[in-house]
Amino acid sequence: MRLLTLGGTEFVGRAVVEAALGRGWDVTVLNRGRHPAPPGARALTGDRTAPGGLTALAETGGEWDVVVDTWSAAPRAVRDAARLLRDRARRYVYVSSCSVYAWAPPAGYGEDAPLVEGASADAEQTDYARDKRGGELAALEGFGADRSVLVRAGLILGPYENVGRLPWWLTRTARGGPVLAPGPRDLPLQYVDARDLAEWMLGAAEQGLSGPYNLMSPQGHATMGTLLDACARVTGGAAELRWTDPGVILEAGVEPWVQLPVWVPPGSDMHDALHGSDVSRALATGLRCRPVEETVADTWNWLRAIGGVAPQRADRTRKGLDPELEAKVLAAGAGS
Repeated sequence: MRLLTLGGTEFVGRAVVEAALGRGWDVTVLNRGRHPAPPGARALTGDRTAPGGLTALAETGGEWDVVVDTWSAAPRAVRDAARLLRDRARRYVYVSSCSVYAWAPPAGYGEDAPLVEGASADAEQTDYARDKRGGELAALEGFGADRSVLVRAGLILGPYENVGRLPWWLTRTARGGPVLAPGPRDLPLQYVDARDLAEWMLGAAEQGLSGPYNLMSPQGHATMGTLLDACARVTGGAAELRWTDPGVILEAGVEPWVQLPVWVPPGSDMHDALHGSDVSRALATGLRCRPVEETVADTWNWLRAIGGVAPQRADRTRKGLDPELEAKVLAAGAGS
């Protein structure tokens, strides 16, 4: 199989390239050249936001079985790539997001749930939800519904993460001492390891799949308890998890998802949207999710190998809780 990855050197894109190389595929990567392509991949340089940014791709004359595109800004960049490649590739796999569903989707929502309005394949960058939906529309315009795969991913974790969620928890538990653990302990989580996401996408190309798929683990694959227990264990066991009532956390003004990454309060619209998706379609077509303990351990090993400081995307908010606020909430929880 011949793969073209638009991106391919960071987080999900890198996982895709490494998975494809592991299968013995022929891999080409187009990116801005800020990071080297993984060994074994052919590298093309181009900035999709700049005039002539696809020139290297246009001039190479290559053809591919599948294109994987992880773009998350202006949809017109997906539009331009899809138009250029529609006669040179068999299938276009676009990494979208469960954010494309109209807010707030009910728990158990499937791929037929209503979608956000106002998106366009021709748009400049607007907001994340409409940009991702615009990217979907661009893929459909270029390749048609029968040759497009719309990967509506949820929370993505694993090695190479450049968003700051799991790396923050690992760094925090490594520091030790009392750790604010947002309850309840058995709060169900949905996420997907970037490597499992990559393997599913390559399998989708091999199977000739098309259409939208919610891509994350089954509901309850992990909990806040199993996630944070794994973080505490792999970082040496110096952390003392202090499970705290959601009401205490919210009353203190802590922002779910951002200041306490991954966590959103039970019974909320956010929890239904982020941790309540129906993923039966993906499971039926080959999605396999490794244990949370493996994702956590591998991410910790990667983090230590790069010096303990994870890369951070400039277009994503920084995650994590200030130590003073954490101490304040812990004190309030102890007195409640």
